[in-house]
Amino acid sequence: MTDAPADAFSQEFAVPESAIDALGHANNVEYVRWIQDIAGAHWLAICPKTELLKYVWVVREHRIQYKQSAFAGEILRASTWVGESSGATSQRFTRLVRVRDGALLCQAETTWALLDPSSGRPIRVTPEMVAWLTPSV
Repeated sequence: MTDAPADAFSQEFAVPESAIDALGHANNVEYVRWIQDIAGAHWLAICPKTELLKYVWVVREHRIQYKQSAFAGEILRASTWVGESSGATSQRFTRLVRVRDGALLCQAETTWALLDPSSGRPIRVTPEMVAWLTPSV
């Protein structure tokens, strides 16, 4: 997986105590939640408000590499950017980094599928949407 590009969408957050498991660090399920949360936040930031109710994204596949543990109270930066889009799918990359020391904690590649929320059927990612998702294209 690649480094985050300069124009990646990023947000910082604190690891909540509720994310900590019996081993004393953030549970892997929390990393999945954070990966999905940053993707959703990015979509809400780029999709025109008039278009939001026309689409819903669902995960087809996650590939996640866990590198280091996160602990309660740490500030993390989640960064995400979109790779290729084809048909009804779009590739998204995510990196979770500890702000204090820049350590990479997790990186992921997710394939998302675009659906029509009323029918639940896949719909094509349009060229206009690709422009929203990948502004450097």
